[in-house]
Amino acid sequence: MQRSVASSRGQAQLGAGSRQLYGFRQIKGARLAAPMQAAATELVIPTIDLDIPKYCESVHQTRRRPTRTVTIGPVKVGSQHRVALQTMTTTDTRDVAATVAQVKKCADAGADIVRITVQGRKEAEACMKIREQLFKDGYDVPLVADIHFQPAVAMMVAEAFEKIRINPGNFADGRKTFEEINYDDPAEFEAERAHIEEVFTPLVLKCKELGRAMRIGTNHGSLSARILSFYGDTPKGMVESAFEFADICRKHDYHNFVFSMKASNPLVMVQAYRLLAEEQYKRGWDYPLHLGVTEAGEGEDGRMKSAIGIGALLMDGLGDTIRVSLTEDPEYEMDPCKRLASLGETACSEGWGVPEFSETTRDTHTFSRRVGVLPEQREGDELDFRPLLHRDGTVFSAVSLADLKQPEALYRKLGAKLVVGMPFKDIATSDSIFMRQLPAESDAEARRALRRLQEVGVHVLAPAAALAANPLPGAVAVMTLAEALAAGGKAPAGASRLALSLNGTESDEQLAAIKSVDAVVALLDTSDGVSRVHSSRRVFDAIKRAGSEIPVLHHIRFAAGTHRDEVVIKTGSWVGGLLVDGLGDGAMIEAEGEDLDFLRTTSFGLLQGSRMRNVKTEYVSCPSCGRTLFDLQEVTEQIRQKTGHLPGVAIAVMGCIVNGPGEMADADFGYVGGAPGKIDLYVGKEVVQRGIPMDSACDALVQLIKDNGRWVDLPEPEEAQPVAA
Repeated sequence: MQRSVASSRGQAQLGAGSRQLYGFRQIKGARLAAPMQAAATELVIPTIDLDIPKYCESVHQTRRRPTRTVTIGPVKVGSQHRVALQTMTTTDTRDVAATVAQVKKCADAGADIVRITVQGRKEAEACMKIREQLFKDGYDVPLVADIHFQPAVAMMVAEAFEKIRINPGNFADGRKTFEEINYDDPAEFEAERAHIEEVFTPLVLKCKELGRAMRIGTNHGSLSARILSFYGDTPKGMVESAFEFADICRKHDYHNFVFSMKASNPLVMVQAYRLLAEEQYKRGWDYPLHLGVTEAGEGEDGRMKSAIGIGALLMDGLGDTIRVSLTEDPEYEMDPCKRLASLGETACSEGWGVPEFSETTRDTHTFSRRVGVLPEQREGDELDFRPLLHRDGTVFSAVSLADLKQPEALYRKLGAKLVVGMPFKDIATSDSIFMRQLPAESDAEARRALRRLQEVGVHVLAPAAALAANPLPGAVAVMTLAEALAAGGKAPAGASRLALSLNGTESDEQLAAIKSVDAVVALLDTSDGVSRVHSSRRVFDAIKRAGSEIPVLHHIRFAAGTHRDEVVIKTGSWVGGLLVDGLGDGAMIEAEGEDLDFLRTTSFGLLQGSRMRNVKTEYVSCPSCGRTLFDLQEVTEQIRQKTGHLPGVAIAVMGCIVNGPGEMADADFGYVGGAPGKIDLYVGKEVVQRGIPMDSACDALVQLIKDNGRWVDLPEPEEAQPVAA
């Protein structure tokens, strides 16, 4: 029996009713000439023929979406200007000196705009002093007041700051209750807009009078009970929530505002921004977009999640100002922010893309993984080829001859467990390896190392020419599509299986014939100078129309010496930008001279950030609040030490709940500062324990995870027990 690569774990969690809200396009039948058959024969292949709505200027080329200009102090935001970089302070806003010092650090690091949390009147009173001191020190960087729950505070701080950020989910509706409201009559839902208008209009008029800008920033985790009850926890609800406030702005002829649609799940975020842009096109609106992934995290994981969400949109020409939200000091957000902005601007200025083609199989409204088929076991096989790919997303590692000189070090870098020097597959072991050259038959040690990997399901792929030069029993031969078609679609002599290498420039006729090739996987290795995002869309569209179910892995290469942040940012933007559309079954990152362990963990981070394959605990944290009640990085590390072995579990570590429990987004458990020295614990969005002393809160969290059936014991130390392949 064949097994599908796709699984339910790969589905995006969009909330109840999302499928009904967006619906599925009409299913049609496409009549295509059957490859490798007589011209008189036709093959009828059912396809989903989608009319992709306009959400960007072009799906074939990166073109900046035209927008109006929004003025934020001395900074201009919009399509006629470069992408503006933002960050947010982590100091207590009431501490004027500390906040001023941090804003200056951020500005010196390249921030064009700095956001500051303003929870209450005392913070609002400090804002004027902060603004005045920065002017005295020669800093005119625009400041943004982050407002939740407090319309009166927003009115106060508009006197001081150049921009006000309001959250439609809690600006007029107050703190979250997650109560379900039954709207039997849609008129009841509409009638409640009058209250929103009454509360919001004074701020609109004041911003208009003072020349202030505004960000209408919806968060996926903090939609109002009213919106949740009517639209569900969906991108559609996020957009409609923001548009209610935008309509009020427009009613008063106030247009100096931008939109944002933030979520901690990059898939939800991308869908929300696309829907927002689509609705703007329909209405003839042209307001700029601020891009950001909510509470992206720390280190490479945070950079990867931001690159997936922000980069995917920048490649479509969407985004006028961006922020990379990391659990680090805010000035460190600037480097990845600059890299992302530069990538998007270069793509636009150079017109990255491919000639226009008819793309009709990609659904930009709902996420569903493209269905590939895993390898089958065949009679006579000496090795088990079923583990060559993984159903939730595959990771290949590119291995060199030099790597084979230290077999045990290689096994560890591939993520294998060792038992008396023998490798065994673990949860985050590379599924298979790719070698451009194979060791000579006389190199017994290198051959032994490869055989040990093969025997535990880590298979070896190599170009057909390399395999012909140094035959390796059980190896998978890699051929170009043209070579494979010329060879009759079969693996060459001496190879146990065939894999394809695609470069994105294959003709439509070649791609239409791909179903006739007996290959277990295709490696999409885009040619230099070809836009990976746009050419890959064409390839996937053609493969689907051909009726092929071959799994496709993204093979991305980097030159020797490429900065690690560049590897993460480009991989997330390009490959992640395809995975958010369900296009791809995994990845292989190749970078000459780079550490194999880094490339492997980056690949797994890409899959986890794209909501495909979970191999580690996910931590969601909010670093940008002046009322954080503990050292966020220190506490997160303490929790990581005790819970870091729980793949598939998401834990929110929050210094406080400034935006309500909804800000924990889709976390399974929450560790939240409730008062100085006291911690509240959550299951989902529901608080279950309050006021736990901080010195025992980590242990209480562990017990809570156990009580909810999500705990597994720490694995045995290496050199103890093998893990089954």
